[in-house]
Amino acid sequence: MNTAPARPVRLLVCDDHVVVRAGLLALLGSAPDIDVVGEAGTGEEAVALAAKLAPDVVLMDLQLGAGIDGVEATRRITSSPGPAPAPAPHVLVLTTYDTDADITRAIEAGATGYLLKAERPEELFSAIHAASQGRTTLSPPVASRVMARMRAPHPTLTDRERDILGQLSQGLGNREIARALFISEATVKTHLGRIYDKLGVDTRAGAVAVAKEQRLLR
Repeated sequence: MNTAPARPVRLLVCDDHVVVRAGLLALLGSAPDIDVVGEAGTGEEAVALAAKLAPDVVLMDLQLGAGIDGVEATRRITSSPGPAPAPAPHVLVLTTYDTDADITRAIEAGATGYLLKAERPEELFSAIHAASQGRTTLSPPVASRVMARMRAPHPTLTDRERDILGQLSQGLGNREIARALFISEATVKTHLGRIYDKLGVDTRAGAVAVAKEQRLLR
């Protein structure tokens, strides 16, 4: 019995670097089973086009310059239903960043897969098809970091560090945290440095993401 050929994966590409985006479009255009339906240079543009074009997969960079970053764009895309009857698109992260904080934030935002730009073209094609079916694909270095974090014991935070982390999760700055806890800003900075070291991150957003993942917040 003859079966109809599977339709190409409808893909939206988001990367703020014009040259990189052009290279991706040229590469993906050579794949007969991938149909690039749109391109975006900002997170806001990606969110708008995803709602309008209803792609199967959005190929998303994390660092997008001005405006919302790739993590926030991913969160908005995956949490918004597509035009009926299409479901929300799957998001496949394609980035040069493989820190624990970036990986954690992207996955928590709803990313289906996480690929590094150093991967070979055939790996990218395969990951796009996997993402279109809701299957997870991780670059080997990313998979190793995820497994290592799962096996590692949770860091031990002091009561004061937990207090500061809790304030941090509410979006407070150092001055506001100092006022709320009746300590100096210098003390807040010292504790933040220790928190970053223990959680293996270097940003406030990264600290909050890891703390939520490991349920360190009160």
